[in-house]
Amino acid sequence: MATIPFIQCKIFPVEQTADYLEKRFIKHLRLLRSGPVGQPAHEVELLGVDNQELHEVRITHLEKSRIQKRVKKLIARRQEASGMGHLQRDERERLTALAGGVRLATVKTEHQADEIAAALHDEMPWMGPATEQIWKAMRRSVREGSVGLRLPPILLDGPPGIGKSFWARRLGRLLTVPTTVIEATNENASFGVVGSQRGWGSAGPGRLISTILMEHVGNPVMVVDEVEKSGTATSMSGRAFGLSEALLPLLEPLTARSWSCPFYQVKFDMSWVIWVLTSNNYHALPEPLLSRCPPISLRALTTDELVMFIWREGRRQGTSDVALDAAVEAFKRAGQASQPSLRTAARVLQRAADLECHPTLH
Repeated sequence: MATIPFIQCKIFPVEQTADYLEKRFIKHLRLLRSGPVGQPAHEVELLGVDNQELHEVRITHLEKSRIQKRVKKLIARRQEASGMGHLQRDERERLTALAGGVRLATVKTEHQADEIAAALHDEMPWMGPATEQIWKAMRRSVREGSVGLRLPPILLDGPPGIGKSFWARRLGRLLTVPTTVIEATNENASFGVVGSQRGWGSAGPGRLISTILMEHVGNPVMVVDEVEKSGTATSMSGRAFGLSEALLPLLEPLTARSWSCPFYQVKFDMSWVIWVLTSNNYHALPEPLLSRCPPISLRALTTDELVMFIWREGRRQGTSDVALDAAVEAFKRAGQASQPSLRTAARVLQRAADLECHPTLH
């Protein structure tokens, strides 16, 4: 994986604590006094001054006090210059871990892009329009010689139960990147995704920055499920915080390159994040979001397609043909009472695997 800068602030070496700097300044002063008058300290050090001789150089209490004050000012200046002076120590340490940048997953060849798209299509052929768009984007990323895989944000629109979020998770596994699924209906407006500003009772970083901080991968797959059903939080001053509005700067490459986290109040490069949004009715979404994510219309599944899914997934998991026959029969009976869906197929398949592995009672 390639590595790119991620956090847009100046980060000083984490090991350079106040104690480290104080010892360093004291050593510098002793080196100055060990050599001839006017000789630079680094030249004295190159001469190989004996450590015992160096420690015998006397440093007064007043001089040590001055060094401590100087170190304190230096630490304060560094915090101010870094842009992280407003953060708690543990928060600064968490962000300092990103000083070396983050890794980017890549698709190295067009052939590899073909293989990923073929695997997706083989497992979920009804998701063909979405797979085709991702396939073309992967090949384009290879042709352009991008340092990492960059995919445009997509919005999967279709009836519930056809496997939109399942497809997104499978894409993440094939790309070998972290995948985070966020249920928009369970989130407090935008806070669950992008975080909330300090001052709110539940202030904290969102799932987006938390995923990257944990995995150190700059292009994870972020799935926002049923985005049109997200709520809107309102502050005491009447300001609204909606998920769609919070996503807009993250879905636009130019603004995503310098995205300011509401919680950390530090800028990050989020332009590589792979966004997969899902909806059951895209007409409920605002036009600015749709202009960034033109919806990909998907159809309902047929019973035959779901039966093929049960057989394919069951065999991949090692379930016997006898158990799969029973699972298909149970699924067909369940489909007579309601609209067949991938969720029903997955539950039936799991039930068959559980029964097959269940110990026999004598």
